[in-house]
Amino acid sequence: MAGRKIAGVDLGDRDSFICILDDASGEVLERATIPTNGEAFGQYFARHAPMLVALETGTHSPWASRAVTDAGHEVIVANARQLPLIYGAKHKSDERDPEKLARVARMDVRLLAPVQHRGREQQQALNAIRSRHALVRSRTLLINAARGMVKASGGRLPKCAADAFCKVAWPFVPSELGLSLHPVFESIGTLSHQIRALEDEIDRLARETYPQAQLLTQVAGVGNLTALAFLLTIGDPQRFGDSRMVGPYLGLAPGRHQSGDRERPTRITKAGDEHLRWLLVQSANHILRRDAPDTDLKRHGQKLAKSGSKISRRIAKVAVARKLAVLLHALLTSGEVYEPLRNTHARRRRQPLISA
Repeated sequence: MAGRKIAGVDLGDRDSFICILDDASGEVLERATIPTNGEAFGQYFARHAPMLVALETGTHSPWASRAVTDAGHEVIVANARQLPLIYGAKHKSDERDPEKLARVARMDVRLLAPVQHRGREQQQALNAIRSRHALVRSRTLLINAARGMVKASGGRLPKCAADAFCKVAWPFVPSELGLSLHPVFESIGTLSHQIRALEDEIDRLARETYPQAQLLTQVAGVGNLTALAFLLTIGDPQRFGDSRMVGPYLGLAPGRHQSGDRERPTRITKAGDEHLRWLLVQSANHILRRDAPDTDLKRHGQKLAKSGSKISRRIAKVAVARKLAVLLHALLTSGEVYEPLRNTHARRRRQPLISA
């Protein structure tokens, strides 16, 4: 397109740095520094004719990409993990980074490994899940602190569910620790109340706003929390041409190290959303329990953990989590009723009959 411009944006916490190039010549047309807020972005980009704008994933990228799009520009959100050209540079600066982004976008936008940000409503729903996760971590930290202080005084608090901790554990707190631990127990109780409120909201969202989540909760071990987190993190399921691509997308697939004729697998990449990956591993742990229903996923994990070693059990858990991610995506795209032993029955049907 004649006269087209390409902009690179380096998002900072307080200020953002912009470099605009001419697409045809590659000449720098403008450099600017603007405050990192919605009003400043809206005003700056509204003054420019439509152009291609490249920015990186980060804390500010969701709202920033929407603000630039609303101003009439085409936005490419670059995957920061895939940009060693910028992050690996020895001479890194706020002036150089946006220019490099713009030049890479001018060369080939595919080099930026573009990602898609979710919409405002989806982001707010996901925030409820992330807030719950933050509260659960805080509660766990306080519970562990309370147990440690009691143990250091020669006592021991009984094992119990986190929700029941205050009621069950308080009678076992030594009297000399009552004054010190009372505010800790109060905080744990407050956190438990807030966690329950968020869980009620997550259940409501899964039932009313995102009914597709019920397709995923057909799988034993997958509740509304994991189903909604999967749904919101994956976004449009059609962007994955094959369900098997979801495992690597979530960092549940082994990496690759190839040199010459040698090739060896490495540990899982741990790319993608860390919380969703943790939720899937927890679901896999539930699927592999002895009292869990018999399913293809459980049989697959049991086969991998046959030796009974700690390493084999860990490998089995991650492998089941990866297959679970593939299954959930397949259910989401097909809308089918879940058959727990579908693969097992299919293999039996393919086996030839043995005559007596």
